Amino acid sequence: MKQIAVIGAGTMGNGIAHVFAQKGFKVNLIDTQAAALEKAMQTIQKNLDRQLAKNVIDEATKTSTLANIISITSIQEGVHNADLVVEAATENSEIKKSIFTQLDQHAPAHCILASNTSSISITQLANATKRPNQVIGMHFMNPVPVMKLVEIINGQATSDATTEAIVTLTKTIDKIPCVVKDFPGFIANRILMPMINEAIIALSEGVSDAATIDQIMKLGMAHPMGPLQLADYIGLDVCKNIMVIMQEGFQNDKYAPSPLLVQLVTEGKLGVKTGQGFYQY
Repeated sequence: MKQIAVIGAGTMGNGIAHVFAQKGFKVNLIDTQAAALEKAMQTIQKNLDRQLAKNVIDEATKTSTLANIISITSIQEGVHNADLVVEAATENSEIKKSIFTQLDQHAPAHCILASNTSSISITQLANATKRPNQVIGMHFMNPVPVMKLVEIINGQATSDATTEAIVTLTKTIDKIPCVVKDFPGFIANRILMPMINEAIIALSEGVSDAATIDQIMKLGMAHPMGPLQLADYIGLDVCKNIMVIMQEGFQNDKYAPSPLLVQLVTEGKLGVKTGQGFYQY
């Protein structure tokens, strides 16, 4: 694999593009919004400068990384020569299925179609294509240039050859692949999100305040960040949506999002990105 296409120039998309480009792959970063692409390239440049300041990379690597990324506003143009497409669009199943249908139409026959989804069924996305054996999940963690894990999710029809290719590729970009089956929330969010949700319930019941709940998990469980602060960084809307996906997927109300979480999302208090969640920013 030499040519990568990344769909979506948001936080995850620009991070994924950065990592592949830094390892020498040619990357088409695709977003329908030119402003989003411009912002993404600025973010990548800042992150490269940060790596440079820490002596993680040298000036030549920074230059070559930026040269390896091309910004494109058309899916058709951006994926026509891709060996792998990584979709990192909004966490909405209908939007993703629509994108996968387009990818299937315009990407070469050999191209593997991957999704960075953190909770949506890979099998559902694969069913929007005529190549379900070449559809797989590549769930990167945020921030992508720093976090080592990539959760690899096999859909029901994903072939062994596709899985092997993606596991090998993940190691090539200095990430650690962990392969899981296609269940709601996979492994990472199936465990993380109920913990965050339970912390929100404890807060709403008045068991303790947000800072104390987070401090207990940091000091007692060696978590680098408490669950409520982490929720603010992830985005409370994202947390709510993943809980709903698991609630519906498992048909089990133990995954129902806390009423306080639903209330904060309704009020537009989504965490860091809006300046207020469980904390003020």
